[in-house]
Amino acid sequence: MTTPVCTSASAAAAPARQTHSFPSFASYVRARQPVLLRTARSLTANPSDAEDLLQTALTKTYVAWERIEDHRALDGYVRRALLNTRTSQWRKRRVDEFVCEELPEPEPVPGAGDPAERQALRDAMWRAITRLPARQRAMVVLRYYEDLSEVQTAEVLGVSVGTVKSAVSRALGKLREDPELGLVR
Repeated sequence: MTTPVCTSASAAAAPARQTHSFPSFASYVRARQPVLLRTARSLTANPSDAEDLLQTALTKTYVAWERIEDHRALDGYVRRALLNTRTSQWRKRRVDEFVCEELPEPEPVPGAGDPAERQALRDAMWRAITRLPARQRAMVVLRYYEDLSEVQTAEVLGVSVGTVKSAVSRALGKLREDPELGLVR
């Protein structure tokens, strides 16, 4: 069962207000910003874009702060705002090209392997993850990229822990069998 988030949607169901775990928006941001920034970074390719994305999502959360009844559900609210904002940005993105005389290349890190191979593996993994069904993809990202526990993942998605376990198991099986990932190994 999911926890109601908006007071207008849950006023009849729960007339008494619950005690909030975050007395102010500022205290919430101070406490949760590192985790939320990590989520934003997993949605973008650029750390600066991730900070902008998080700022936009936090602005949306601030505007809705008074309507959010259960402050224990704030992380889910902000994650949804991050995802919706990123989807909107992606839909209306434009590609800018800049001319330069030589390509900027990062300095190789000794002992870290070939950066091109690491990037190829990363790209292949993301392509394989995007081929998963939406529900399995969400669970894999929350479990392994967001580093949430099975219980936390179940709470965020509003499903049982067993559902998370079985869906993640099936998703990992599909990733193991993905032909594109087999070529990179």
